[in-house]
Amino acid sequence: MNEQTTNERPLTGKIALVAGATRAAGRGIAVQLGAAGATVYATGRSTRGRRSEMDRPETIEETAELVTAAGGEGIAVPTDHLDPGQVDRLVERVDADHGRLDVLVNDIWGGDHLTKFNTKLWDLPLDDGLRMLRLAIDTHAITSHRALPLLIRNPGGLVIEMTDGTAESNAAYRWETGFFYDLAKWAVIRMGLSLSEEIKPYGCTALSLTPGWLRSEAMLEHFGVTEDTWLEGTRVDGHFAISESPAYVGRAVAALAADPDRNRWSGKSLSSGELAQVYGFTDTDGSRPDAWRYIAEVQWAGKPADVTGYR
Repeated sequence: MNEQTTNERPLTGKIALVAGATRAAGRGIAVQLGAAGATVYATGRSTRGRRSEMDRPETIEETAELVTAAGGEGIAVPTDHLDPGQVDRLVERVDADHGRLDVLVNDIWGGDHLTKFNTKLWDLPLDDGLRMLRLAIDTHAITSHRALPLLIRNPGGLVIEMTDGTAESNAAYRWETGFFYDLAKWAVIRMGLSLSEEIKPYGCTALSLTPGWLRSEAMLEHFGVTEDTWLEGTRVDGHFAISESPAYVGRAVAALAADPDRNRWSGKSLSSGELAQVYGFTDTDGSRPDAWRYIAEVQWAGKPADVTGYR
């Protein structure tokens, strides 16, 4: 490996599994790991032949192609992460292909269609809430249970639990998201801490990570914009100016994976905006939005939209 490759693609030769890579943050993470040179297994339930219950058009095959186009190697593996048998076969394939796993990103979610905002627990459909917990928590636990024995074979492995919000921002109950959503996202933050202790003796690192206000495919549709025209969404909600592309949190993951001193973050609850200040990466427009600081200091404080000093 020459010096140029090392500098421009620091993850060349590294093997990553992005569980839940079909769209949004998962896709952004997979692509940015690929841009840094990694081989990325992109998993999920939505394929060109079958949609998941989310019923959206994005597929894991598209994600894998984007990874390869970015400079890595993208491999799409259809996987329902609620099925231990399917996860077993996935991990066995990674092991057979490469004999190692360097980065595990647990980004499985799939609960957007079950979320009801500003609704009390007893007014939420119980079956929907329990399904949300299974999709958000059981999937992560099953995937870690099956994949970590491969990851800990070599020191330096990294596990990232993807969530919504940091331990600090979620310290107060986020009433607007509802009981089940709040519980699901808090549980994942706790997983980052718990797994950090589990894998520490093997020289590996685990943490939780959140994007800010993410311009996912669904969010762009909600505002009636595209990634190229997203600023027009501020006419609907001025706070949308603090939003970020999926590439931003993807670059956060790539920076963590390439950092030889990443163990300093072990067990921490981090955000894309926070890490941008440390590692110096930017969003696709060259900015560094710090959404969670903005949300706490401006949006939740009821102040008028003003991203000055936060982007």
